[in-house]
Amino acid sequence: MHRILARIACAAALIAAVAAAPVSVAGQADWVGDLTPIPAADWNEATAKHLLERAGFGGSPTQIAALASGSPDAAISGLMALPGDGAGLPPFDHSGVHDPGLEPFPPSRPATTRIAAETGEALGVKVKPSGNRRLQPVVNRFFYWLRASRLETDRVAYWWANRMLTSPAQLQEKMALFWHGHFAANEGKVRDYRKHLHLLGVLHENGLGSFRDLLIGVAQSPGMLSFLDAGVNVKGSPNENFAREIMELFTLGVGHYTEEDIREAARAFTGWNYRDMAFVVNAVEHDEAPKTVLGQTAAMDGIAVIDILLQQPAAAEFLAGKIYRYFVREDPSDALLAALGQRFRESGYNIAVLMRTIFLSRDFYSPASMGAHIKSPVELAVNTYRKLGLTRIPGVPDFNAATTALGQRLFNPPTVAGWAQGRAWITPGLLIARSNFAYDVLFPDINFVPPDRYPPAANIRDVSRRLAAGQNITQATMGESAMAGGEMSMSNRMADMDQDFNTRYGSYRGWQMALERVKPIPRHTADLSLSDMVSEAGLDTASAVVDHFLGRLMAVPVSAAQRSALVEVLERHMGTSSVAEARSYLEDPLRELVFRIMSLPEYQLG
Repeated sequence: MHRILARIACAAALIAAVAAAPVSVAGQADWVGDLTPIPAADWNEATAKHLLERAGFGGSPTQIAALASGSPDAAISGLMALPGDGAGLPPFDHSGVHDPGLEPFPPSRPATTRIAAETGEALGVKVKPSGNRRLQPVVNRFFYWLRASRLETDRVAYWWANRMLTSPAQLQEKMALFWHGHFAANEGKVRDYRKHLHLLGVLHENGLGSFRDLLIGVAQSPGMLSFLDAGVNVKGSPNENFAREIMELFTLGVGHYTEEDIREAARAFTGWNYRDMAFVVNAVEHDEAPKTVLGQTAAMDGIAVIDILLQQPAAAEFLAGKIYRYFVREDPSDALLAALGQRFRESGYNIAVLMRTIFLSRDFYSPASMGAHIKSPVELAVNTYRKLGLTRIPGVPDFNAATTALGQRLFNPPTVAGWAQGRAWITPGLLIARSNFAYDVLFPDINFVPPDRYPPAANIRDVSRRLAAGQNITQATMGESAMAGGEMSMSNRMADMDQDFNTRYGSYRGWQMALERVKPIPRHTADLSLSDMVSEAGLDTASAVVDHFLGRLMAVPVSAAQRSALVEVLERHMGTSSVAEARSYLEDPLRELVFRIMSLPEYQLG
């Protein structure tokens, strides 16, 4: 109970701390809004730590010291360098769950069974010649792919999280995470892990290059085409989804286009589609007639629209502003945004040039910028693991479940606008969940159940239990409300007579087949020895230990009262102030200390 009350108190304190942000740790007050490069004389471990927090996912004391020993320009160049062949970043290990017969995958279960009924085959599976549930194998196959793609997408998320943790090209991964929210595509609609993986590859490859190349790559990726309904954007009946989002969310922002511009741009994108994993233009579905977009008239296609959008002064400022708010702070002045937008436009939309300008600027290291960023759930998790010295993402707690509980799940943004940032991450419930995450890392849950091996839907588990008890398919797939007086209702008995398929059984069987083929996520706990860290650092008192972990874990300073309280906590759990006396049982007191540090309001800031 005392831990629950402590976490509630932490939530209230963090809300107050965020309201009082930013937390200054270095820099000059008159640097706010100044894009002049930071002088080498002002480059130190505090500024290096700040750069690693924002341009990557944090760093160890050794990494921070190494970065601080050089120049600001060298530090940023190192972060921008793309990983070479020897970087130790393995490709994604596919489970082999996709079969060619699944393509083209129908948009829904009703569409699937309609195709099967009309043609005698769907998803590479033939309809049974006779008997009950003639379409059941097709339905099973439909649900198999939904389940397998979902599980494999979660494996892609783990793979990417490991890249964030270990890649020497930290900025490449941080930029990919930013663009993942900017160009949002949700697994619930895309339903193909391969498309997410391909789109992520576009973000990795172009995230620090030309924004034009990045935008074209995203617009022509099967994942985005699927997510924004390219298949129904055809000549004579254009669908406006993609045209609207490319203006509102991807380039210009609200207020810089008209509804007529959207309608005309949608015509330009007609015929853009994909076949399996390849971008195609279906010529017969493309509208060749002239269109007028933002005052320009021509028989244009999608590429021409993209070029027109990037000619608009609003585009550079909108994009620079969104990047700035993500990497620096949420309240830039209009003059600063105008200056950044001008530099971005003059560079030909070179993202690396913009990022170098931002990260070298005095403004980036000003008191208004340092300590003013609330870590997103993914940032928090990866940042925590890097600072604890881990070399792989733990399987316990589950990375995807943990970040979902905090409000963010990779490849599952809540809307086409991605995730809200900043204070949107801060509610009492979410802050308690952050403390729970810290506890689960340091004290793994002994009741942990792997979510990738255990279907989340309770009704699926009910079907499994009933079938194992010997009930037939009809009985096993009944809902609880279908029983009256312990007997099956007449409507359910009749529904089982010569039915073409049983949807609930198909969902159950789909889970079974997916679990057979999708490789499990490794379920190791954190490879962590805090006592080894203390020993390697040569620390001999509780006070020195507290200072070491505050320096390792915190991006902003704590108060003297907070530090004293942490020393008191460690000495109480050690039963002494001497590290040597507590050496044989030191690990648990250290984990309690680190948990308390990670539950501090300031730990959520970077």
